[in-house]
Amino acid sequence: MHTAAISSTYDPRRPVNLLKSLGILRRGLGDPTIRLSATDAWLAFATPQGDATLHISKLSPAGVARFGAWGPGARWAIDFAPELLGSQDDWARFDEPDFFAALPEIVQRQRREHRDMVLPRTHRIFEHAAGAVLEQRVTGIEANHAWRWLIRHHGRPAPGPAPDGLRLFPRPEQIAALKRWDWQGARVENQRAQTLGRLAFAASRLEWWAAPELGEIKPQASGAGTLEAALLAIPGIGPWTVAETLQRSHGSPDHISVGDFHLAGFVGQMLTGRRVKDSTMLELLSPFAGQRQRLIRLLLLSGQKKQSFGPRYAPLDHRGR
Repeated sequence: MHTAAISSTYDPRRPVNLLKSLGILRRGLGDPTIRLSATDAWLAFATPQGDATLHISKLSPAGVARFGAWGPGARWAIDFAPELLGSQDDWARFDEPDFFAALPEIVQRQRREHRDMVLPRTHRIFEHAAGAVLEQRVTGIEANHAWRWLIRHHGRPAPGPAPDGLRLFPRPEQIAALKRWDWQGARVENQRAQTLGRLAFAASRLEWWAAPELGEIKPQASGAGTLEAALLAIPGIGPWTVAETLQRSHGSPDHISVGDFHLAGFVGQMLTGRRVKDSTMLELLSPFAGQRQRLIRLLLLSGQKKQSFGPRYAPLDHRGR
């Protein structure tokens, strides 16, 4: 039995289900940066103080969480671990009687059934933005392959007594230095590769926004001065990528992945019985501004899927690109 370099406990004082809450951080079942079960989570990530491995043990949704961390970033990982379990995730507005009564019946039912789901905040921007860029306009199979390939070939082992194969995503400077043949091995075409290179170049200045709340304005920053504006200023990054990033880095309760290949159809089918486009989805969700991501996360826990019609989207061949 290994002794953690740093350990602590945390009582969320509400039920928290690890699978429901941390599942959004996992990019496919084979994600090398995370191991997740109903009672345990292992995560490997970079912190401002260095690499860290974090172990979360929670024997039941209502139980106390036990944290153990290793590596140079262990103290940082321990300090912010409660936010992975929703310490800053406030559902008070969502649960207000008048607001709750206005929600669609299926959302009300999902909230009653899944009160143990929280929105995690990681304080990590580059890793989540990079993962979102890899998912742009490709199948999940392609995106997950690229994520795993980059980590296995250019990432690094998690510190401490981590499970076999647990690794960290490459550092920004490693992503910036990748060659064409690396991207071909990852099956990433030139457009996404260039976007990732630009993101890597901007990574250090983006980290200022990791700690402040969403919407915080950086002094003397160009443009609007917000994290959202800074991400959108990077060519190749649009509202979908921003939303996918902020849902994870800051536990955004509102950002919607507009432009997602499946989301609008799924939301429309769940709320109206028919598939809709992005514009109609936004109209349906407009009465719930400020809480729209919570609503979507609850719908996704239903286990239902959008009806499929027509041919599947075929993976692309990047060998000649």
